[in-house]
Amino acid sequence: MRSGSWKSSLATVGVLLLTATTAVACSSTTSSSTTSGGGGSGSSKIPSSAFSDHTGITSNSVHIGNVSTLAVGGLFKGALVGTQAYADYLNSTGGVNGRKITVDSGDDGFSGAGNKQATQNAISNDFSLVGGFSLQDNFGGTLLAKDPGMPNVSVVLDPATNKLPNVYSAVPANGGWESGPLTYFKKKFPKDISAAGTLTSNTPSALADWAGQKYAMEKQGYKVVYEPSIPVTQTDFTQNVIAMKNAGVKILFIDQLPQIYASSLLKDLQQQNFHPQVILGAASYSNTLIANSGGPAAVNGAQVDQNTSFYLGQDAALIPAVGLFNKWVNVASPGFHADLFTLYGWLSAELFSDALKNAGSDPSRGSLLQALSKITTFSGNNIVAPTNPAAKTLGNCYLIGQVANGDYQRLDDPPVSSSTNGYRCDGEYVTPPGA
Repeated sequence: MRSGSWKSSLATVGVLLLTATTAVACSSTTSSSTTSGGGGSGSSKIPSSAFSDHTGITSNSVHIGNVSTLAVGGLFKGALVGTQAYADYLNSTGGVNGRKITVDSGDDGFSGAGNKQATQNAISNDFSLVGGFSLQDNFGGTLLAKDPGMPNVSVVLDPATNKLPNVYSAVPANGGWESGPLTYFKKKFPKDISAAGTLTSNTPSALADWAGQKYAMEKQGYKVVYEPSIPVTQTDFTQNVIAMKNAGVKILFIDQLPQIYASSLLKDLQQQNFHPQVILGAASYSNTLIANSGGPAAVNGAQVDQNTSFYLGQDAALIPAVGLFNKWVNVASPGFHADLFTLYGWLSAELFSDALKNAGSDPSRGSLLQALSKITTFSGNNIVAPTNPAAKTLGNCYLIGQVANGDYQRLDDPPVSSSTNGYRCDGEYVTPPGA
């Protein structure tokens, strides 16, 4: 990528910290979803007109709209690829109740007007919005608020849109943090928690997310001695490394930094010969992180805390869904390097299909929303720790890993055959007052 487009991508990617670090709920089920009577929080808010709305669906086909930002170097192309990949997989099995899925792509061009127009196109032509990802989703959200019969099954950044009763996320956003991994690192590195550090993007969503994490850390006894917010255009962290070294940082949480930031920071840590204990997370988990950081020596020994499996391939022998995900991503876009947003698209399409299967023989937008309101646990067949899409709630399950010999490895996690399906589910999800 040329330097100009790299900087443009970097300038927008900071907001991704919000979704990349959200926690998910704990469950002992092994199924990808469970539907039960009683409905979720949105079941009583479905307009009656939605039950006669069959836009975009026939007896043998269903059109879904994916609104993502494909501009800026294809920054969120993964969301579209993941959605298409799951549709391709389903279609290879005959579709959902005999209906083949067609994904209609809408590129919002990284503009609010573009997002609103693409969302309107989907409302007019598609059965449901599925799997989109955009920093501008609040613009489309205004249309969804006015049309509560239009389903949106996507990972949403905008808090107001996320709260709408017709929006369901496979990975709901929240503003807190899990106590479990913090307790784990406290026990493993007891001398380090008196001098914790982090770097956070200076975007409002990232700062709010860090506030939740910091609140949970301080309740565990961590003392944060270095926590600057950085411009999303920053590419050199030499001065930050020198400052955190002078501040005496012993444990460095970069679990909110996407790979493009984390790899630059890890390089600068090596160059300054400064080696605090590093904690990585879902945002930095990438098959390109180690190479882009300068090789295994720069990353070996780093700990990993995230709410997903090692879905880029390392867990393929343990979790069949990982192999399925990577196979069909390559079918949808040969050679594409999957990322967190690819997983979001895949999970969103899976959540949608789970609801469609239970939406009746003649599904309407209303019956789809009704079916979504009954999905109370979802894990994508254990590719992520379970969530509760109906209640939009999160929990305390997570994975601990490490980087060793230049690769990601599980560490001190229960077996996948256990009641928690390979995730640690100790502690609790901690939410700051007012979050």
